[in-house]
Amino acid sequence: MRFLVSVPASTANLGSGFDALGMALGMYDDVEVAGGEGVDGLSITVDGAGAGDVPLDETHLVVRAVRATGYTGGLALRCRNTIPHARGLGSSAAAIVAGVVAGFTLQGREPDTAALQIAAEFEGHADNAAASLFGGVVVAWSEGERYRAVRMDADARVRPVVLIPSQESSTKTTRGLLPAEVPHADAAHAAGRAALAVHALTSDPTVLLAATEDRLHQNYREPAWPDTVRVINDLRKLGVPACVSGAGPTVIAFGDLPAEVDTHGFDVRRLDVDTAGVRVRPLD
Repeated sequence: MRFLVSVPASTANLGSGFDALGMALGMYDDVEVAGGEGVDGLSITVDGAGAGDVPLDETHLVVRAVRATGYTGGLALRCRNTIPHARGLGSSAAAIVAGVVAGFTLQGREPDTAALQIAAEFEGHADNAAASLFGGVVVAWSEGERYRAVRMDADARVRPVVLIPSQESSTKTTRGLLPAEVPHADAAHAAGRAALAVHALTSDPTVLLAATEDRLHQNYREPAWPDTVRVINDLRKLGVPACVSGAGPTVIAFGDLPAEVDTHGFDVRRLDVDTAGVRVRPLD
């Protein structure tokens, strides 16, 4: 059995929706998968992002996700990665989703709610994984140990731009900068703006500037990526909705970027909102 898994990048938080809001982006990692009868052992090749850095054994993230679905047979993977690693664009979630969907496909199963559960358990939250699985805009939450998400279509006027620095970051490192508690006023602010963000992303992008205003995580993480916060503040002062993508250091903005904003050191890319989520295509 041979097939191709194509999985989109994602952005999470979107300012106010910390660990709850996500959106799929038109940047993709492709994994060619061979398994089942006639395939023995494990082989992995990696091209693009992560080549030469990621392990090529059972500890590879895609392989771990495949095994988490219960598939134990032979496996051959060719990974072609375009999603930058450790930049806040969901590269780990994309690898996990690719592995989970590959494992389901190798066992003749369609991805279902169990796929989200398995994928989210790797990271402890479902926002990025749900976006890569389902496409569009997602709201993710947990009920005890159960992860859930709902998908919505983004308004056609939502026009994401990502500004990707060369600097890497990690969720583990930046999450360690967050306080254990926040003021009640900040929590109330986040609740209102997160609700507004759902409306803005799906119905009325004209209110995205207010909807993406954050008090829960970005300022606390500024020591990890001061240039990111500078660009965000400069854009917002000029009326451009902007925030940190995921755990950073990438900036996500919406609309045209004013020429006077200094984006030196950032790779600026306009991306579509991915609407389909992960895709599987037979190769035989």
